[in-house]
Amino acid sequence: TCQTGKISTAEAATQSHTARDAAVQTEQSKDAVQDFQQEVQVDYTGLLSFLQRVEDAVIKELNKNWKSHAFDGYEVNWTDQDETVLCLHTLSYPEAQNQNLQVTSVSWNATGSVVACSYGRLDNGDWSTEKSYVCTWNLDRRGLNPQHPDLVVDVPSSVMCLAFHPSQPSLIAGGLFSGELVVWDTSRTEDPVIWRTGMTDDTHTDPVYQVNWLPDTKHRNHSRLLSVATDGKILVWREERDGRLALAEGFAIVAQQIPRSTRLKKMAWGEAAVGVTSLSFSHFDPGVFVVGVEGGYALRCSTAAQTAALPRPGGSAPLRAPAELTFSPHAGPVYSVSCSPFHNLFLSCGTDGQVHVHSMLQTQPLFALQLSKKYLFCVCWSPVRPLVFAAASGEGVHLFDLARSMQKPTVSLKQSMSDCPVYCLEFNTKHTRLLAAGDAAGTVKVWQLSSDFTEQGPREMSHLEQLASEIMD
Repeated sequence: TCQTGKISTAEAATQSHTARDAAVQTEQSKDAVQDFQQEVQVDYTGLLSFLQRVEDAVIKELNKNWKSHAFDGYEVNWTDQDETVLCLHTLSYPEAQNQNLQVTSVSWNATGSVVACSYGRLDNGDWSTEKSYVCTWNLDRRGLNPQHPDLVVDVPSSVMCLAFHPSQPSLIAGGLFSGELVVWDTSRTEDPVIWRTGMTDDTHTDPVYQVNWLPDTKHRNHSRLLSVATDGKILVWREERDGRLALAEGFAIVAQQIPRSTRLKKMAWGEAAVGVTSLSFSHFDPGVFVVGVEGGYALRCSTAAQTAALPRPGGSAPLRAPAELTFSPHAGPVYSVSCSPFHNLFLSCGTDGQVHVHSMLQTQPLFALQLSKKYLFCVCWSPVRPLVFAAASGEGVHLFDLARSMQKPTVSLKQSMSDCPVYCLEFNTKHTRLLAAGDAAGTVKVWQLSSDFTEQGPREMSHLEQLASEIMD
């Protein structure tokens, strides 16, 4: 009695117009059955009188809405919000890890699909004679093997830094522990080295800690390379026909341009004060750059400087002293500086675990964040969000969103189970959700950022300008 009698069905009946009523629907009155395509009857006179009756009230409300500020700055976001930061790939080269080599630098190529890392040592010891590697992985490749790079280049000296060419996806430049610069073409598998400085009087005498590609304004097709090292020199190289990089011009940070700090007495002054560890070009004035030095200072420099640096023996080009302004120091060597793509601001960080946010126009930092009890090795502004930056520390990767907090990181990512220092990181400017970070254990992690970190808020630029001007006042 709890079930109806068995209903017999036939295939054709599933598309017929007749239906068996199973009491799941209201009864349909007989006069309601009509052709649904029949024209709808509209009482036009009734409609007109209704519209005339409500016209004043509707116009009044529309005017009120038009003047309302309730939705100012609101932007509809149709894409799904992603709240988490995920680790997409953990890349490593077992042979380099077996030699206890560390990831010293990471770089994305011009297409944003290939990530490269250099292996070397950043801790103590003379590693100049040890063999190291440059490895690349194409993340778009279907058969991606995280422990088997697409390309491995053997290098006779520890590689300290890397930079892919900004527009030619296969060119990558590296700076070595020996002071040399090398450029590899990753499309040539047999002998990828296409240019190198060799060991001459012009070559750096200390490890090269950063290398940058510069657009050559005179020759569109020729790029020039800039390198910085702890010998205090900032050198610009041009390519020669015979595969040689020749010195085009050079700068030297000289101790006389830096105020002597009482906090850093322990260090042997002269040399340590001027050892350049990092460099970042202003996005608003191509002739202005900021350098970080081992003496704990960040310096604003100009490529137009004409003052001769102290004469040094040898070298084919006279070196100029570029420093224009010295910013108030960290309590230890500065390891990284990064100029904002959106404003006349830059970040600096170093061994004191602090990030200083500076305006290019004044010596005191706008504010300082005590980010870590351990060293900070790298700091980098987001290419897409004016208020976001990332920092690499002895504990992991910290992501900051100044719109949320000016005191503590929004997200702290543990790079590995053990507390392993992260030495380098770089945002991907093409695939803006990706961030690569390399660590002391020899692995590169590719993190996928949530949309919170990649989608600009409605008033973000004005927030940044307000932040800079308020504190400057």
